[in-house]
Amino acid sequence: MTGRPDAPLRVPAGLLAVAAIFSVQFGNAIVGSMFDRVGPFGAAALRLLCGALILVAIVRPDVRDWPRQTWLSVVLLGLGLGGMNLFIYLAIDQIPLGIAVTIELMGPLAVAAAGSRRLLDGAWVLLAVVGILLLGTHSGDGAGVTLVGAGFAAVAATCWAVYILASSKLGVRVPGVDGLVTAMVVAAVVIAPVGAFQAVPAVVDDPSLLAAFAGVAILTSAIPYALEFMALKRMSTRVFGVLSSLGPAVAALAGLVVLGQSFDGLQLLAMALVVAASAGVVATAGR
Repeated sequence: MTGRPDAPLRVPAGLLAVAAIFSVQFGNAIVGSMFDRVGPFGAAALRLLCGALILVAIVRPDVRDWPRQTWLSVVLLGLGLGGMNLFIYLAIDQIPLGIAVTIELMGPLAVAAAGSRRLLDGAWVLLAVVGILLLGTHSGDGAGVTLVGAGFAAVAATCWAVYILASSKLGVRVPGVDGLVTAMVVAAVVIAPVGAFQAVPAVVDDPSLLAAFAGVAILTSAIPYALEFMALKRMSTRVFGVLSSLGPAVAALAGLVVLGQSFDGLQLLAMALVVAASAGVVATAGR
């Protein structure tokens, strides 16, 4: 008697989404561990250059016949993407990874709550503000928050908001990921000259950095994009958004494991408030 062959293993969509978060945040932590060799400016330049080259080789975007409005959206998306990378690395150089990503999360939270007149959304935003204020006013026993580092993270949050808005417009005009990959090229072209003063001497001194950042680019770009794409095919954007709010928690774990960063109870509470606010805004949207 012949048995029916086993069905192929189907990884839960939620697990794919969480795996993407781990890939990005542990990649960021690895980059942070190399700041003493390449600096945050150089790290942003190398990460974007390697990421752009890898994604262009894989996707080969077709940009022929794109109208002017599409290119404007691509440039705006590229500026947002480049700013996100540069300023979050500048922030990580000053403050712990988990705290930097917590502040950065205010960008998508603001976009999600913008224009809403519901008291519930206002309550979520207020909860997030309380969390940010706790982080800003409490130095803690571990690594604290500097004004400069928090400022860099806030700029990264703004760039993330720009990225979200530009991505939504570009997604209507360009199917697939061609627009995103082209925006990555724009980001690399803009940020590479800015970071060259750190990247070039570092690579000349240690060419193996190119291989290291190629690996980081795969870890923070190719892998999470693929995982997110597969996850979104089998789950709602609302659930995906809630899971994405786990970013600060995963970043805190990555900072602990890779960088040896620790947090006290009040700092963990503050990060939890922002995570809860972000998840709440997404989970209750349209209800």
